[in-house]
Amino acid sequence: VCIRLAPALAEAGSWQVLRLLRVDWPSGCGGSALSDAVSSLKQALGRCPYATPWEQGPGEAVPPRDAICAVRLRSFVEQQGLVGYDPNLDVLLVTEGKLRALAELQQAVLQCTVRIPVVLPASCFPDTISFRQGNCCSIVHVVSCEEEFQQQQLDLLWRILDPGTHTALQKYLVCGPVKVTNPSSPIGADQYFQLRKRQMYEASVMKYGELAQDEAWTEVIDTLTVAAIRFEMLSTAHRSQITLDLEDSSISTKGTKSGAFVMYNCARLATLFDTYQRAVERGTYPPLPPPSELNFSCLREEGEWLLLFHYLLPFPEVLQQAAQLPPPSKGIRITANTETVCKFLIQLSMDFSSYYNRVHILGEPFPHLFDQMFARLRLLGAVRDVFHSALATLHLPPLSQI
Repeated sequence: VCIRLAPALAEAGSWQVLRLLRVDWPSGCGGSALSDAVSSLKQALGRCPYATPWEQGPGEAVPPRDAICAVRLRSFVEQQGLVGYDPNLDVLLVTEGKLRALAELQQAVLQCTVRIPVVLPASCFPDTISFRQGNCCSIVHVVSCEEEFQQQQLDLLWRILDPGTHTALQKYLVCGPVKVTNPSSPIGADQYFQLRKRQMYEASVMKYGELAQDEAWTEVIDTLTVAAIRFEMLSTAHRSQITLDLEDSSISTKGTKSGAFVMYNCARLATLFDTYQRAVERGTYPPLPPPSELNFSCLREEGEWLLLFHYLLPFPEVLQQAAQLPPPSKGIRITANTETVCKFLIQLSMDFSSYYNRVHILGEPFPHLFDQMFARLRLLGAVRDVFHSALATLHLPPLSQI
């Protein structure tokens, strides 16, 4: 999930950007089901021991017209012994809008019946991810540092009014701010996406000429744009600030620090194996033997052993560090090291590209050269699998060709 886009995506109409970014999104919650859920929450408020009529104190602002009552959040936190919540949480003025937002979140969790992470809509609140397996559902609120306080209020209100098992498993992934250098005007998520897409299109035309203007390139450019944005957002630790240069030329097909560069090298591997398979079908090369029949001592290039020891062998450890969201024993905050996967893929792409540009994999079809070619193909087949698995953790499909 592009967690950095969370504040902007809460705006009306921005859910379309999530679809463009290929983020799973449950169907909108509305209609009679939502109205019934709001009514149930109001009934729960009537029975809530922490709810009291709102009394306006001297100097306090006039409450909104849709104000219902006040809920003593601090008393609930202290009584339940909850750890990690903001100490300034005290009395929350509950409004119709807050109940509707809570009902939407509640209904969206009920829709979440898959085992993979899914972004849940919460009106006027940042994105929320649900991990559901069986009857156990963990909820990760992905919030900006400025909006964590408001999200904690919703969290606690949910715990009070719907004390189900899933509400006990709420955690927070807090993101630093996203800044834009020299902004001429505020930019929304949809404008940001379209800007990057236009830049990717222009860079593709510059590199590939008229080919990039063909209709078949539409899907390629869309995929490259999504990859560029995800890497731009997720290559920095989520707690740190990101500064975006909207005119940055590194958002291109050639920049070695971009997601497009990773996708390009993934496509090079696909093209290599496609070329080899077509040559096998023509009878130019024999089929690739099983690994047990290969002579891996033919791999003598330094770059080959670098790929093995720096990427193939450590990859499971990289996944273990980055692909899980383990809840801490205390507190409500968790850490997701998305930058570990991004940096791993970028460095792998750079070292693979260097090796691929230097070594000719598919040589002349002479039998005495086949042993080395087969060993190299098996090695690069493993590299391709690592590319695909690492990209899958970022919900990015590999490109088969550029």
